[in-house]
Amino acid sequence: MLKLIKYLKPYIGAIILAVILLYTQVNMDLALPDLMSKIINTGIQQSGIDDVIPEILRDDLYISISQEFDGKDLQILESIYQKSTKVEVLKKKYTDIENYNVLILNKKIKTTPNFDLLFAKTLLKISGMPSFDKMGESFINQAATTIIKSEYTLLGVNMGKLQRDYIIKTGGIMLLVTLLSVFCAVSVGFIGAKTSAGTAKTIRFDLFSKVESFSSAEFDRFSTASLITRSTNDITQIQQIIFMTLRMVVYAPLMGIGGFFRALSKAPSMGWIIGIAVIVLLGIISVVISISMPKFKTVQKLVDRLNLVARENLSGLLVVRAFNRQDFEEERFDKVNRDLTSTNLFIARTMVVLMPIISLIMNGLAVSIIWVGSKQVSLGTMQVGDMMAFIQYAMQIVMSFMMMSMVFITLPRASVSGKRVSEVLDIKPSINDKIDPTDLPKNLKGEVTFNSVSFKYPGGEVNALTDISFTAKPGTTTAFIGSTGSGKSSIINLIPRFYDVTKGNITIDGVDIRDIRQEALRDVIGYVPQKNVLFSGTIESNLKYGNKNGTTEDFNLATSTAQATDFILEKDEGYSFTISQDGSNVSGGQRQRLAISRALMKKAPIYIFDDSFSALDFKTDAKLRRDLKLNTGKSTIILVAQRVATIMSAEQIIVLDEGKIVGRGTHKELLKTCPEYLEITTSQLGVQERV
Repeated sequence: MLKLIKYLKPYIGAIILAVILLYTQVNMDLALPDLMSKIINTGIQQSGIDDVIPEILRDDLYISISQEFDGKDLQILESIYQKSTKVEVLKKKYTDIENYNVLILNKKIKTTPNFDLLFAKTLLKISGMPSFDKMGESFINQAATTIIKSEYTLLGVNMGKLQRDYIIKTGGIMLLVTLLSVFCAVSVGFIGAKTSAGTAKTIRFDLFSKVESFSSAEFDRFSTASLITRSTNDITQIQQIIFMTLRMVVYAPLMGIGGFFRALSKAPSMGWIIGIAVIVLLGIISVVISISMPKFKTVQKLVDRLNLVARENLSGLLVVRAFNRQDFEEERFDKVNRDLTSTNLFIARTMVVLMPIISLIMNGLAVSIIWVGSKQVSLGTMQVGDMMAFIQYAMQIVMSFMMMSMVFITLPRASVSGKRVSEVLDIKPSINDKIDPTDLPKNLKGEVTFNSVSFKYPGGEVNALTDISFTAKPGTTTAFIGSTGSGKSSIINLIPRFYDVTKGNITIDGVDIRDIRQEALRDVIGYVPQKNVLFSGTIESNLKYGNKNGTTEDFNLATSTAQATDFILEKDEGYSFTISQDGSNVSGGQRQRLAISRALMKKAPIYIFDDSFSALDFKTDAKLRRDLKLNTGKSTIILVAQRVATIMSAEQIIVLDEGKIVGRGTHKELLKTCPEYLEITTSQLGVQERV
């Protein structure tokens, strides 16, 4: 998974911005419980009086307070209050204030918490409060505001308006904070979605490009179903974990740590309740992860298996029906499907336990806080608003751990997916271009030469080909024939470098094909594979696969040579006829002729036909070979066939047996010199027709 981090490099700026936004969102979310506490404590219980030092003070009360101060504290008191008879200044805020000799608080001078507490205690002492030594600081302040409220009422202050203004102001701040938090959350969601989707897109493209660079040796290591799963499901898992990481991995720890310290600032004596809840929660999450993690590692393999079975069944649907094996295939699919379902259900059942447990912990935590907090409220060591804020901070802490648990639960599966994707990306293709490739001659003739070539498949112990030497000259047809497994297709696969030779070398016009760029090499070869593959689209788009700049004349020449013109023109759409996936809406012979037409569109100096006439009737086969000779007269034609009639006219026929050349010559020569060829010819044509 760590190997894929490099794909996040283009999004570093966006990630940094997301972190800043998340930090802002955390601060906004943590500010809300504190603001709610202020509304309860100050707005409701203290009637909007937010400071123990009143903004206005009567002369006589000031004198009484000053008599309780001395030294530095008295100097501070004298500096913060200024005598004034200009009551009009205060009427803007206190509309009903009476005409008293008052002192106005100078808010520019900041006081210390110790001075504020001393002032509050002095107010309580003057008012005749019997005992306040056992009260908490917050309750002393709240009791002092009761004295201030009485003072304001005496001065004629509209307390209803004062309280309403404070609540509206604080509520407005809460609304703004909430909107800013929502803006940050939406912005981070957008950045996370764009980053994760963009990263997944790049990984998917690189994975596809890597697969396209594979030789047949690399394809042998992965099934097609597995590569499809890695390109889709696995990368989707990576995309999800990137999004979750950006959204939660930064937010949750900041929220948990910040919430813990904020909660302690409200009620240090109740921190142990949160500690117990967090320990229990972490223990449960650890157990769930340890149980489910091994299952995550098997899910992706089961998805591979499911795709493989489904793909085989759909590809071979006609064979399944022909042999009445629908029940068997359904049972095979059902078994894989049940294995995957049961694994996913096990994971889901394990995960679903988390939600009720977390809900129980959250509710139990709230009850515990209320139980303990109510006692402290009754003892006067905590205010109601602080207790409510403490509950909200505790919920935020638990939710942050819940978010982290979701990441930890998803991470194992994403890690498995990342490893599977990296396995493909880290593969170094066995067939690579040289650093300083050799260019093919400009006037390429197309002479193909095998020089003592031997070849074994990757992981094989026995040679598939041994000491193969021949030359296929321009303007001639070189044909290969032999029993099944004799090495015909192996020779064909070596020419376009689908595999590389184990020993010896192959040259085109004297240039070793390993010295030529693969793209340049394959550009001079018109290739028709043994399995005719057509792509979804139209006949025209499939033909243009061979030459994207092909003209109508090119289409007509290629299709007439391949004997495909008649059936194309029979269709109402002509070249615009829609080809379905794999060419399933055309017959085998038509599909084969279209594949030949596609190769002929290249007008290449070398043509390779790997048993490409097997679906044609003898008459069409003969016409095609005749027109092929006529229209590709200067090209080198290399042909693999099972039918002797297809290769009889070839200038050079090579007979293979167990990967070795056992005969070489024309049809007539081989009948005299090669028993294996004579046996094949006799079995197909009979004694009378073989000459």
